[in-house]
Amino acid sequence: MNRNVIRATLVAAFLAAPALSFAQASSPVTHAGLIHELALLEKAGYNPANPDPNYPANLQAAEAKVALTPGVSAVVLGSASNGQIGAASTR
Repeated sequence: MNRNVIRATLVAAFLAAPALSFAQASSPVTHAGLIHELALLEKAGYNPANPDPNYPANLQAAEAKVALTPGVSAVVLGSASNGQIGAASTR
């Protein structure tokens, strides 16, 4: 019986590990932050309403422009290249 308990514990731990890997170490994402980031990206030329076959490339180009903008932090948490969703922060 002890083996069954150990196996069940190991299986439970194995199944819970992926859920724990999504924990965010940074500040929480807010709706206002997302709207701010989207406004910055649209100002840099990104149009989310336009069905574009070059979707990742045009979003990443807009993110690069935003990162080079004076007064905007070089770290854009919502980068399409790293798969995270977040908000751009200002200096």
